[in-house]
Amino acid sequence: MTSSENRRITDLGTLKAIAHPLRMRLYRALFVARTATASQLAEQVDEAVSLVSYHLRKLAEHGLIEEAGTQSSDGRERWWQPSSYGFSVQEEDLRDAPELLAASAAFGRTVNQQRAELHSRFLDERLTWSGEWRAASISSEWLPRLTAAELTALGEELEAVLQKHDRRARAAEAAGDTEGRENVALHLHAFPYHS
Repeated sequence: MTSSENRRITDLGTLKAIAHPLRMRLYRALFVARTATASQLAEQVDEAVSLVSYHLRKLAEHGLIEEAGTQSSDGRERWWQPSSYGFSVQEEDLRDAPELLAASAAFGRTVNQQRAELHSRFLDERLTWSGEWRAASISSEWLPRLTAAELTALGEELEAVLQKHDRRARAAEAAGDTEGRENVALHLHAFPYHS
């Protein structure tokens, strides 16, 4: 990753590019792997290498991923990595752009569907995990009454805590501390609703 910051997506082309379901799966798989080839990612998403290569190039065209340095002796392999620590789509960038708003909604539905599938898979496979991992998993719902400013502050605090833990884990892993580490998905949704 060349940048340790989130990239803010403000243009329609990039938002449409990442809203594609396969591209979102590829981005997520690449983010977890840190670096990977099209062949490695194709195995993970169970798609043809040629199709995966095409979609990786589309993500690269929009600056969401980039070529990584060669990771093996086979110089013919093209390695990829995320170009930033992550990305975000901010409501204030969508207000006066109906096409961006529509693309953001499509992106949100794709992400939500993939998150739900990931959680459902965990529920189906939970007995394959050790008791320690089952006990460590979190499933909770809070229903506070907040102002918009309070929700904004809460989101910022949660994001700072999550980034701190993720960066610490990445540093430990880079230093060779891989014992007992697993990929962990943490999904937070916070939104107003009418009862």
